[in-house]
Amino acid sequence: MRDFLPADKARRERVLRTIRDRYRVHGFDEIETPVMEDHARLHAGIGGDNEKLAYNVLKRGLDADAIRAAAEDPSALTDLGLRYDLTVPLARFYASHRAELPRVFRAVQIAPVWRAERPQKGRYRQFVQCDIDIIGDATSRAEAELVVATLDTLDALGLEGGEVRVNDRRLLDAMLEAFGFPVDARAGVLITLDKLDKIGPDGVTAELRERGAADEAVSAVAAHLSHLAASAAGSGFALTAEGIRGALPGGMPDDVVAHLVGLGEAVAAARGMAAGSADVPLRFDPFLVRGMGYYTGTIFELAHPAVSYSLGGGGRYDGMIGRFLGQEVPAVGFSLGFERLVDLVPATDETVSDAVVLVHDSDAPVGDLLALKSALLRRGARVRLEQRTKNIKALLERARADGFTAFATVAAGESDAELLQIKPLD
Repeated sequence: MRDFLPADKARRERVLRTIRDRYRVHGFDEIETPVMEDHARLHAGIGGDNEKLAYNVLKRGLDADAIRAAAEDPSALTDLGLRYDLTVPLARFYASHRAELPRVFRAVQIAPVWRAERPQKGRYRQFVQCDIDIIGDATSRAEAELVVATLDTLDALGLEGGEVRVNDRRLLDAMLEAFGFPVDARAGVLITLDKLDKIGPDGVTAELRERGAADEAVSAVAAHLSHLAASAAGSGFALTAEGIRGALPGGMPDDVVAHLVGLGEAVAAARGMAAGSADVPLRFDPFLVRGMGYYTGTIFELAHPAVSYSLGGGGRYDGMIGRFLGQEVPAVGFSLGFERLVDLVPATDETVSDAVVLVHDSDAPVGDLLALKSALLRRGARVRLEQRTKNIKALLERARADGFTAFATVAAGESDAELLQIKPLD
């Protein structure tokens, strides 16, 4: 959890303004949810490993005896917790307000979340997520809208060249079935496959054997990884029927492949490109997993050539809202990792063209100073009052670093803004 100095805060707010503006023009409406949710909701088995990282809030009014009696049962000690993502709160929000929302609801949430991470570069215990979600649309149009809005936002931030890697949890399940993994072993197999980019094909097969997987299934994985290494370009496979089927074993479900092909065609059209063109910033990745337990269909991650890690991701979670509503509702979302993203955004000159520091003598009347400041504010200037110091050069250098472009000195008795001698800070 970090503090931010004024320059850092200004940079973060500029990036957030751009993200909000782009999402708004794409038709998404911003909502806000509480920072805390019910403990039972946050620990319903749908948040994957993030549930283990949740900050729980102790029940109010417990005495020492009650705490000792409940020490073996965390749910008896806590009734609330800080949100570890924005998707669980959104599902609860939609279930609570469905009657007041449109049939297809396009939501924006930009807010901090909390996880008890081990602090390290790029991983914080409090961080901002920027989520867009579409609830009520089961077609690939929803995924396409999310991907197009995300890529457009990346472009607006000056980060052209981003690419979205795509897969589907249903294809992953069908692939593991084709390899011969039993249903009860597949969750562990996916954990290992998710490490492919870190430990490589040999590491994956070795870890699968350590998990006790059947030799035939491990051999099938190894053979398929070898096949992909020989056939795939470094950037992955095109999101076309040919590209998807070429990256998978035979017998994959036609409807899922068609869903992804529709997504590829729609994004290509939005970007003014031919479907299947190498320039379309979509790639099929047959071993993209994403660890959240609530994903039921399409999953994606945002990649950029400037970094080796993802800048965001998301997927379809059609089963989550039904847990709160008692009725299945299709839903899909895409989240930008703001903390990683903000460090990549090119610096720009954020100074206001008319930003003035009024350096005043200590005996200048407060009323005169505020009258001068108000007169400059009415002209559209940004104004700061600073009492003169012995080292005025250091004062002005600090003002320049804070984005001010000009200054004027004010002595006691000066109250006419027209008579100020405003000089540039250069």
